[in-house]
Amino acid sequence: MTMSQIAKLTYLFSDVKARNLAGPLLIFMILGMMVLPLPAFLLDIMFTFNIALAAMVLLVSIHTLKPLDFAVFPTVLLLSTLLRLSLNVASTRIVLMEGHTGPDAAGKVIEAFGHYLVGGNYTVGIVVFIILVVINFIVITKGAGRIAEVAARFTLDAMPGKQMAIDADLNAGLIGEEEAGKRRTTIAQEAEFYGSMDGASKFVRGDAIAGILILFINVIGGLVIGMLQHDLDIATAARNYTLLAIGDGLVAQIPALIISTAAGLVVSRVGTDEDISTQLASQLFSKPQVLLMTAAIIGFMGLIPGMPHFAFLLLAALFGGGAYVMARRGRRASAQPSAAPVAPPEAQDATWDDVMPVDVLGLEVGYRLISLVDKAQDGELLRRIKGVRKKFAQEIGYLPPPVHIRDNLELRPNAYRITLKGVQIGAGEVNVGQYLAIDPGSVSGNLPGSVTKDPAFGLPAVWIEGSRREQAQTQGYTVVDAGTVVATHLNHLVHAHAAELLGRTEVQQLLDRLAKESPKAVEDLTPKLLSVSTLQKVLQNLLEENVHIRDMRTIADSLTEHAVQVQDAHELTALVRIALGRAIVQQIWPQAGELQVMALDSGLERMLTQVLQASPNGAGIEPGLAETLLREASGASQRQEQVGLVPVLLVPAPLRTLLARFLRRTLPQLKILSHAEVPDSSNIKVTSILGARA
Repeated sequence: MTMSQIAKLTYLFSDVKARNLAGPLLIFMILGMMVLPLPAFLLDIMFTFNIALAAMVLLVSIHTLKPLDFAVFPTVLLLSTLLRLSLNVASTRIVLMEGHTGPDAAGKVIEAFGHYLVGGNYTVGIVVFIILVVINFIVITKGAGRIAEVAARFTLDAMPGKQMAIDADLNAGLIGEEEAGKRRTTIAQEAEFYGSMDGASKFVRGDAIAGILILFINVIGGLVIGMLQHDLDIATAARNYTLLAIGDGLVAQIPALIISTAAGLVVSRVGTDEDISTQLASQLFSKPQVLLMTAAIIGFMGLIPGMPHFAFLLLAALFGGGAYVMARRGRRASAQPSAAPVAPPEAQDATWDDVMPVDVLGLEVGYRLISLVDKAQDGELLRRIKGVRKKFAQEIGYLPPPVHIRDNLELRPNAYRITLKGVQIGAGEVNVGQYLAIDPGSVSGNLPGSVTKDPAFGLPAVWIEGSRREQAQTQGYTVVDAGTVVATHLNHLVHAHAAELLGRTEVQQLLDRLAKESPKAVEDLTPKLLSVSTLQKVLQNLLEENVHIRDMRTIADSLTEHAVQVQDAHELTALVRIALGRAIVQQIWPQAGELQVMALDSGLERMLTQVLQASPNGAGIEPGLAETLLREASGASQRQEQVGLVPVLLVPAPLRTLLARFLRRTLPQLKILSHAEVPDSSNIKVTSILGARA
């Protein structure tokens, strides 16, 4: 790395570090002024900075186009109030300690406001100060707070309608996902802004009250200190300390009045594409008739005896001249030839772009769950969904389609639903900010909360507050947050529908990936021996019976070997299962050396073999035989699960496909293996025999 690159990195690091430290340093500096004594010169600098900050905030408020352009204003309001109060504390300290020395004891700024602005008359200063406080406290701040409160309420009430309008535009194809996300974020930010402004206005009201109290504290405290500690007479003490207190109050209240005015401007304006100056010029002085009538009224009042004729007639002349100029400009504009009318654009005919494709995998959420899937709010569910897809690819053997996430105002606020090709396959409700305590069957007590069921597996559960999380874990509950609940449900459904998610696109991607490692295997298999659709059906058959397809090389070799004689997808699936026998057995018994299975009675085997010979698809199974087989298999499976074993039925190879089709829907937890799929090195122990009493 060159020296210039090192210098550039150092500059970037220092710039980022400085920006990150600016906020904390400013707050600690403001708080420090309340504790540490400041010299009079530094106090002048800080009071001047406070006035400049107030002027800057007012100018920014005037030139903003919409309230969110100045979204940091509530925070600025808090910091400026805190700065004024800290300056009041610092100035009070120096006024009480050095006020006996003269009117410039607390700096030149306080002296100027206390002496020159009110002519050195502390009675006039007190009256001016009280008027400023009344204007700030009762008129401006109270009005701005009320506007912010009403605006926040109306913004919250309008949120559902605005969300529906966004969804309608999105569904109609007028906007994209990115634009829809930006609009949703703007709606949420508007509600937060007006709510923050409603609360921030309370700071200014408290600041006004504090200003009055500080004034009287300075006056009374100064009189006591001046007379008792510095032996001043009451007139001198009153003059010195009262003028200093008034100067201190005025130098704080004038910036406060400016900040309050800025707050009122921000919350009271209607958002357009123009700033306040342009709006005033274009809306207030746009009608020459209004100016002309105003000139006539002012001119008539100026002719009344005893009125100040010069002032009234001068303003009447100005308004009349302005009306004449505007009327003349309007006549010139109307005299110019108007442009030819533009024909409205013809409605476009429907095209294939208007056809909205159906999402393979979809997740729809209510509006209270938007924070879980919003990138701008660092939605945790987005990361979990990525983890679900990655885990699925590692366990099953192919990458599932992406999950399309959208909000749906037709759902309950806390509800969500999961769709497959536009059809709902799962739904539930979660409480953001709470935890779901799931009862795995061995808990030691009950928990207060909202009783419900785990949406993924139907286990009893209860929604609890975060403060009870450790208590729930101690009692044996499995505690997860709202995002984990949705992700677990999605993961369960994706695994359960793995066969339906495997489309032609995914199969072709599997072949392309295999072609990079074993090009000859793909070349010999498709399209020479098997079509892609037949290969897709074989893979779907494997997935329907929870057999992963990670070993595509073995699957391709087995199909290549048998596809010359066999073309039926179900028969090919049975042959591929034999090739994958070791993987299937390991998937069921990861570490067990002995395979504990159920088996068929010899008589039942013969009956089923006869049925298979008469009807290869198993449609000829008699109702009595079917009921007996189902009852026996269900009872044996329950006994296996009760002792902690996986229910596995070991049958002859010709019967495996028949029994798998028959028992799959009723007993999805039952695994059915053929003798040919079990490796020769495995030890088999038969725990029960089906049909022994039939």
